[in-house]
Amino acid sequence: MTLQELECAEKNMQQQWHDLVMAEQRGEALDVLEQMYDTYILLAEEYNRCSEAFEHEQDGKRGGRSAGKRGSNKRGYGSSDKDKEKDRVRLAS
Repeated sequence: MTLQELECAEKNMQQQWHDLVMAEQRGEALDVLEQMYDTYILLAEEYNRCSEAFEHEQDGKRGGRSAGKRGSNKRGYGSSDKDKEKDRVRLAS
């Protein structure tokens, strides 16, 4: 996993979120918004996998992971971040 691949995964995820917000503001149908949100979640999960793979590769190059670093991925999009992102979009029902 290269830094470029990781950045591409992040860009795709952020673009999907932007597209979802714009679609909601245009008044797209709820089923369309839900599908777009599902795609965003898949992209966020892909980003998390890429981020973890990149971190493992970097740790391998440095000779292993330090005990204090585990779970400190600052760029990751964990469930709490997903919840925050979800709260930003108010879907019409």
